[in-house]
Amino acid sequence: MREDIISYARKKYDTKPEYLWTKAPNTFVLRHKKNKKWYAIVMDIKKNKIILDNNNYDLDQNQKIDILNIKLEPSLIDILIDQKNFFRAYHMNKIHWLTINLNGSLAKKKIYDLIDMSYEITL
Repeated sequence: MREDIISYARKKYDTKPEYLWTKAPNTFVLRHKKNKKWYAIVMDIKKNKIILDNNNYDLDQNQKIDILNIKLEPSLIDILIDQKNFFRAYHMNKIHWLTINLNGSLAKKKIYDLIDMSYEITL
């Protein structure tokens, strides 16, 4: 999904990923060219940072998963939170940012639509 997001941002917004942290080489941000604000962040994190599955001890909570952080209206974030695909933002303001689990269970179009909303809100 990472490559799909990069390709989408490049085609739609002429945005290239920026890899800013040597300690997190798989993390990249997408930002506006004019105002330099971030509209998306893709990173890999340990699953236990957002998914607390106390009922299934077979799951490796230290397993790394890919996530996407985007900025949205707080009222929409409240509606989307389901603790499976959508979470309060990891490592960002939890009121204005949403974390999406990029595990393949969401349609690409849904993810792209949310990226578009984040792009617009951060203009």
